[in-house]
Amino acid sequence: MNIDLAALNAGALWPEYIVTITLVVVLLVDLISGRKASWSLPYLTLLGLGIATATLLPMWILENPVSFLGSFTADPLSVVFRAFILISAALTVLMSVRYINQSSLATAEFYVLLLGATLGAMLLSGSSEMAMIFVALELLSITSYLLSGYAKLDKRSNEASLKYLLIGAASSGIFLYGMSLLYGFSGGQTQLTEIAPRIVDLGFPALLSLVLVVAGICFKLSAVPFHQWTPDVYEGSPTPVVAFLSVGSKAAGFALAIRFMTSAYPGFSEQWQTLFVLLAILSMVLGNVVAIAQTSMKRMLAYSSIAQAGYVMIGLAIGTQEGYSSMILYIGTYLFMNLGAFMAVVLFSLRTGTDEITAYSGLYQKDPFLTLVLSLCLLSLAGIPPLAGFFGKLYLFWAAVQSQAYTLVFFGLVTSVASIYYYVRVVKLMLVKEPSPQVLGYSEAGDQDGIQTLKAGMLITTVATVVLGILFPPLISLADTSLRATPSLQQVRTATPVSRVSTGAEAPADHGR
Repeated sequence: MNIDLAALNAGALWPEYIVTITLVVVLLVDLISGRKASWSLPYLTLLGLGIATATLLPMWILENPVSFLGSFTADPLSVVFRAFILISAALTVLMSVRYINQSSLATAEFYVLLLGATLGAMLLSGSSEMAMIFVALELLSITSYLLSGYAKLDKRSNEASLKYLLIGAASSGIFLYGMSLLYGFSGGQTQLTEIAPRIVDLGFPALLSLVLVVAGICFKLSAVPFHQWTPDVYEGSPTPVVAFLSVGSKAAGFALAIRFMTSAYPGFSEQWQTLFVLLAILSMVLGNVVAIAQTSMKRMLAYSSIAQAGYVMIGLAIGTQEGYSSMILYIGTYLFMNLGAFMAVVLFSLRTGTDEITAYSGLYQKDPFLTLVLSLCLLSLAGIPPLAGFFGKLYLFWAAVQSQAYTLVFFGLVTSVASIYYYVRVVKLMLVKEPSPQVLGYSEAGDQDGIQTLKAGMLITTVATVVLGILFPPLISLADTSLRATPSLQQVRTATPVSRVSTGAEAPADHGR
């Protein structure tokens, strides 16, 4: 069979090529030089991620974003999400240098697995064909399982990896079964856009495949009720791994959700919007309520991430241009404030050996910089103005109001108020309480090996969390432009009522998007 090389449009995947080359280089350097060159591996990884991010810029104006015979679409939507994933991977590298050095774990393997997970997430964010989607999803999933069990001498890490593997395998099977139904119902089509017109009149069979696909996607988003793996995996896995999973993996999952729902199921928009309305409410309520009772910072941030996924799903549930734009915006701000919080947790646990919330008491007296970073990131997650998290939530709620999704707005506001309690509790402990025994024994002596990269990452995330709140209008413009420039989303409707579930009133089905 003759293949037109021009039709492959292979240049659309240059960022992915750079990540793959970096992965191979890290392996070869470790193989040739061994431990002598282990100090250089994180910096090689950062260099590769930086070059890959730079190569994304020309992708914004590609005349033909479709590549590999329709398997991958390098449209502006994928460019934005791939940028989020690369930035989250780079910040994860910054926080991992000291962590890996202190733990005496194999250095090269960590960065190779992280690059593999990054590659899988990037491919997933632009995949528009079911075989490609599944390959990318499995690449991301398998490397994530291995990363979560990276501290192989730690029983908690082994347990986290095993739980993640077992639940992940089940969710992959469910997702694959949903796609196999789509394949059969559409007469053997694998392109998402080709599937839509062939299943629009199927009724229940198509809805069955929709439920299975949504279940598989929601596992990656750690949305309720597919969240059971999240607290245990977050608590037992190495903290840098958890940080990447909480941002990079979620970003890829939301990109997949937008592309799959709008391309394969546009004729069932009312049904999948109703599903995401319910999932968003459950995630916001359970995540915030259970987080209040947590005594471990990592478990608290785990339930916080479940709640944050619920907030982002508000944009997906209303299914409008404003909704998708608010999703992109909130994920971009969440990236910095959440990774900043995890960096602070990494630094504190390196110096004290614990992540118990009560151990943070009186931290301000010993480390004002760490206290400032963690306080600003937690307050931003809570949605306190004028930080970036406040404006991110404000735009999400505004988009929901525009679609008359008042039930979503109500639950979003109530749960946001509830979240303030457990975020501010930590800030109060650090600022006004007497120092805990761990803080009294807190020392910076002897921790300079790799600590500067961690502090650099903390500074970057903190500045971004503050500055993005000030420069919010340009971010809105960027999000809107990425949607308008994405061909598959140009026909998405503007704000109208979404469904009876979210508005309490009859809303017309939107089968003609």
